Amino acid sequence: MDGKKKLGEERRKLILNWLKQSKEPLTGQQIAEKMNVSRQVIVQDISLLKAKNEPIIATSQGYVYMNDKEESYPYRRIIACSHSTQQTKEELNIMVDHGVLVKDVIVEHPIYGELTASLMLKNRREVQQFIDKMNETKASYLSDLTGGVHLHTLEAETEEQLDEVCEALEKAGLLLSKTE
Repeated sequence: MDGKKKLGEERRKLILNWLKQSKEPLTGQQIAEKMNVSRQVIVQDISLLKAKNEPIIATSQGYVYMNDKEESYPYRRIIACSHSTQQTKEELNIMVDHGVLVKDVIVEHPIYGELTASLMLKNRREVQQFIDKMNETKASYLSDLTGGVHLHTLEAETEEQLDEVCEALEKAGLLLSKTE
């Protein structure tokens, strides 16, 4: 950028273009630095874009524009898991080691109902970045709200990959059940 602060609608158009063109998630901080504004301004801009039905999701790696570039795997399964916070990395690595996309984590909150957080993790590097960010921010895992019980939406190229993930998670004592 030219070092000038970008204003309102012009800034949101640029953000939208960057997200559409990016092959990697963009963090609020990266966008804020490009725009010469605070990260909070970017959070508000993203909220305004979402309110206009732009398919932007916030993942643990940053913002992603989902139209046209969303991972599209032919097989999907929702599984129920239960484990301690310390076993999160093991669970996620088992999943990605089988070539599976860990799309999200879902918990059932007693007041808010179903809470879903987008993860979009597909390799060990992304799992490590997620774990590092959780540790760095001292944020709580959603599964802490439910005593470790949670769901994951998994996507894969083959049904066999999903079966193998379930077998590995069951063997590790992390799987509660699976739904087809």
